[in-house]
Amino acid sequence: MITRRLIRIKILQIIFSYMFSEGKTMNAAEKEVFFSMNKFHELYHKMLYLIVDLKHFAENKIEIARSKKAPTYEDLHPNTKFIYNQVIRQIEGNEDLNRYISKNKLNWVHQKEFLRDLYNHMINTDLYRDYMAGEGRTYEEDRSFIIRIYDTLLPDFEPLFQQLEEQSIYWNDEAELVISFIIKALKELDPQDGGNLHFSLFKKEEDREFAKDLFRKTIEHYENYDQLIEENSRNWDLERIAFMDTLIMKMAITEILEFPSIPTKVTLDEYIEIAKYYSTEKSNIFINGILDKVIAQLRREDRIHKQGRGLIGEI
Repeated sequence: MITRRLIRIKILQIIFSYMFSEGKTMNAAEKEVFFSMNKFHELYHKMLYLIVDLKHFAENKIEIARSKKAPTYEDLHPNTKFIYNQVIRQIEGNEDLNRYISKNKLNWVHQKEFLRDLYNHMINTDLYRDYMAGEGRTYEEDRSFIIRIYDTLLPDFEPLFQQLEEQSIYWNDEAELVISFIIKALKELDPQDGGNLHFSLFKKEEDREFAKDLFRKTIEHYENYDQLIEENSRNWDLERIAFMDTLIMKMAITEILEFPSIPTKVTLDEYIEIAKYYSTEKSNIFINGILDKVIAQLRREDRIHKQGRGLIGEI
């Protein structure tokens, strides 16, 4: 569930905060790294289950309409395409997901006003109307509709972000990234067995060790790379380079020198991508140029020692 890129992003965020915090210890900051990852993990499951609780809300409205003293024809013969959506039913039927949701109390049943507002917003969109009007009920049609709910409807629904911010300071800024993870999981769903909707926090124990080591080694060697960056930043005053740019480069250098099993090219590509979203405009181009020079210097000085999979691209 927690990918190496997400680990890098979380460490980048926490070190950035750590460097500007007075009195925060390395141990406290390290605990925050893992706590932040855990909150992301929780939010993934909470957001995934949102579509299930929205379906429950729709079911309840149908039952209330049917129970009227004088129900209309539409009340007695509602369009049930949404509540019988095959992908929603897959999510709802996932036992591991349900256990996790129940254990951590991550459903939306106590946010009834929010569910009502989201439901009313959804049913007034062309996306919903077109889906409900369609005669087909194929799995792919159902999946496409749910993906579009996450991809286009939720990111523009401001009350969602207000709701998340009220529940955790870690959640408001994470929603869009979580949504991208959910969309990826939905695209990979198997119509037959439901796919992997519930994930452990770390896929492998080595990912936990990677997070711990990258965090500590970046801070440990933080000041050691000033000269290396300055030497390869011709015509740039190190103090005038954006702090986030400097931090991204120092994390990359740490990974290149301290993690022999990770190919240099993988590290470079990862931090260039991260720079696109977490630094200033065009920072990725600047960082790419500097790191290319730094890597060339480190190779000339025979300071890059890779092994195993890390040798890919070195020979």
